[in-house]
Amino acid sequence: MLLPGATLGVLGGGQLGRMFTIAARTMGYRVVVLDPDFTSPAGQMADEHLCADYHDRNALQRMGETCDAVTTEWENVPAESVEFLAQRCTVAPSAAALGVAQDRLAEKTKAHEFGCDTAPFANIEDAGDLVHAWSVIDGPALLKTRRMGYDGKGQIRVNSLDELVTAHEQLGFVPCLLEGFLPLEREISVVLARNVRGEIAVFPVAENQHRNGILDISIVPARVPEAIDRKAREMASRIAQGLDYVGVLAVEFFVLQDGRIVFNEMAPRPHNSGHYTLDACATDQFQQQVRALAGLPLGDPRLLTPVVMVNLLGDVWMHGPQWLELLKHPGVQLHLYGKAEARQGRKMGHYNCLAPTVEDALALALTTRAAIGIQD
Repeated sequence: MLLPGATLGVLGGGQLGRMFTIAARTMGYRVVVLDPDFTSPAGQMADEHLCADYHDRNALQRMGETCDAVTTEWENVPAESVEFLAQRCTVAPSAAALGVAQDRLAEKTKAHEFGCDTAPFANIEDAGDLVHAWSVIDGPALLKTRRMGYDGKGQIRVNSLDELVTAHEQLGFVPCLLEGFLPLEREISVVLARNVRGEIAVFPVAENQHRNGILDISIVPARVPEAIDRKAREMASRIAQGLDYVGVLAVEFFVLQDGRIVFNEMAPRPHNSGHYTLDACATDQFQQQVRALAGLPLGDPRLLTPVVMVNLLGDVWMHGPQWLELLKHPGVQLHLYGKAEARQGRKMGHYNCLAPTVEDALALALTTRAAIGIQD
């Protein structure tokens, strides 16, 4: 059990690393960040920023010698770097758990092992698998890279075998999954924390809406029947237990029109759809990440107020952000990530809308989105 005064490390220096660093330092820990970007949002807040590549053995050695425990802010850090650190200090989540989340085939296979349904899919190792995959799934379907896909990247909708062949070429002939469409009613996610003693704290279920493949808003509590809410929490907890997971885990689900719930994907880290916890829960997801990494008892995840989280992408910066349109509302809490450059589609921040009812929170979110120029 690591108490305040210990040194924690994080591989990755984006906004998730930044919010972890703020939580850790607030709780009295020192923080070392390893990230190759000298403008790293997390590095700005850390006690020490190792500005180096994730494969840099000198930097990894320094982190391993300095830190009592290390976590990751994204799933695609090199496995060999995680294994190198694990020989020198505590690392959570484990390289094995990260390995599952790095590959869509592995995570869907594990989901089935843990009793979760998924959309129908076919594995494509190379071009020789395309015809068989199309015969199994048929169209329309989504071709997704097995690795490195996020925020709508690495996936292409296809409606015929010819389109599938072209899409596979566009994605660089890398291993992919062909995934069939389902009759969706809505998308939800569960963020939870699990510590080394197997204790699990589950945050309220979020209902998520996307634009152009990127999360737009999260509505909490999710507007789903209690049975679906309960099943989503149970399935996410089953996955965390099955992976012997330590840390914060996010699991995304599809709710179908017939009321069934199916696994979509997981993220072995705090999640965009969990940012509402920063202002609306007794303990937020980054404090839980610190607690799980340090081997502490987990905090209380209960919801204190209905909330809607709104993502702020770089598009808002194109015409100059109108912050007064947000901050004039007492129920709005703004979080900016300290990124040096705004680009279209880049996550630059978010804000949480707090209100007595979820309907009021959603109305505030939609009103303020329009006021700062976010178009539907």
